[in-house]
Amino acid sequence: MTDFVQLVILGLLAGGVYVAVGVGFGLVWGVLNIVNLAHGALVIIGGYLTWLLFTTFHLDPFLTLPLDAVALFLLGYALQRGVINRVIRAPLLFTFLLTFGLTLVIVNVLLLVFGSDFRSVTPSYAGASLEFGRVVVPYVRLASLVVAIGLAAGLAFMLNRTRTGLAIQAIAADREAAQLVGIDLRHAYAVTYGLGAACAGVAGGLIAMIQAITPTAGQPYTLQAFVVVILGGLGRVSATVVGGLVFGLVEVFGQSIPGSGSVFTNAIAFGLMVIVLVTRPQGLMGRLH
Repeated sequence: MTDFVQLVILGLLAGGVYVAVGVGFGLVWGVLNIVNLAHGALVIIGGYLTWLLFTTFHLDPFLTLPLDAVALFLLGYALQRGVINRVIRAPLLFTFLLTFGLTLVIVNVLLLVFGSDFRSVTPSYAGASLEFGRVVVPYVRLASLVVAIGLAAGLAFMLNRTRTGLAIQAIAADREAAQLVGIDLRHAYAVTYGLGAACAGVAGGLIAMIQAITPTAGQPYTLQAFVVVILGGLGRVSATVVGGLVFGLVEVFGQSIPGSGSVFTNAIAFGLMVIVLVTRPQGLMGRLH
């Protein structure tokens, strides 16, 4: 029983990272109808910003997260306003190719600046944990889950309680009607992409504290964000939270199977996604209309 409880706790803690990765991806997909293949690269930029601030200024990694969010918001706003907005009405394949191209550019710039060496953020409390009998709760993982839930709650509040957020939701519901009532689509699109990038930046900072990063480490997170959004259901931040936690549980329980590896674990997760698509296409939490 203790082993089962430990696995559940570790699964939920692992899901915190996937929540942080997924909320920004789901926002961009739901509002802009863009499956953002550059999302993982933006996540890694956030990781490198945390690493730079930690190694250069000795700033606590968790204190770097707001700076990651601001920097990535500005980058995301500029990318959307200057590049992506030019093909926003184009067929889906064009946005696929454009965001894939942005991924290649970002990865190669990171390689030029930082090289291909592994970088990690290891504060003094990196190996610390809370113990409740035989159940161990890693401190960094627990704090990451709290930050991820707080990030999702803040995003939900912004979307439902602020003028900008309501404008974004209006665009997601009916683009033409939103434009008729005076909403600036170009600005709202850029803010939406910027918010998605800001969430990616926070996720990257959390990931840098949990594992070593390289410029090419972002691709799996794009795929995982896709699965998380599909599992939970596109259209609600709370659904992405559920999808991220479920993905974390599936990953941890899959890894506990003797002889299983990361490939086997990913196969289970993607298999679960296929089952959800076949049996409940709207996701576990459905979708608001």
